[in-house]
Amino acid sequence: MDKAQAIHEFWSSFDLPAYDESSVPDNAVMPYITYNVVTDGLDSVLPLHGSLWYRTTSWEGISKKAEDIAQALGENGYLIKKIDDGYVWMQKGRPFAQRMTDEDEQVRRIYVNVTAEFLTAY
Repeated sequence: MDKAQAIHEFWSSFDLPAYDESSVPDNAVMPYITYNVVTDGLDSVLPLHGSLWYRTTSWEGISKKAEDIAQALGENGYLIKKIDDGYVWMQKGRPFAQRMTDEDEQVRRIYVNVTAEFLTAY
């Protein structure tokens, strides 16, 4: 698995479809997660982000999903060990989660900050 695939695997592990934010299918149906992909080599800590998207008038379900992500990351982070040439260590960014507004009053979005340290040769 390469670095981009590892990032996709992380965001896909929360029982929602997950899409690279630059390639969300036109027929995607909420709820889903979008995320960015940034990679580098050893000793680089990079900011990553994901967005939870729900079509609802309530914050309850989306807030619970953000909490699920926080719990998966825990206090010590989440280590992805299946990278071809090393590991990725994902941790909570600061601030971790932020509610966002949308033009559509039926859409709820939470922006999630994460950091990734690629423990790889490149």
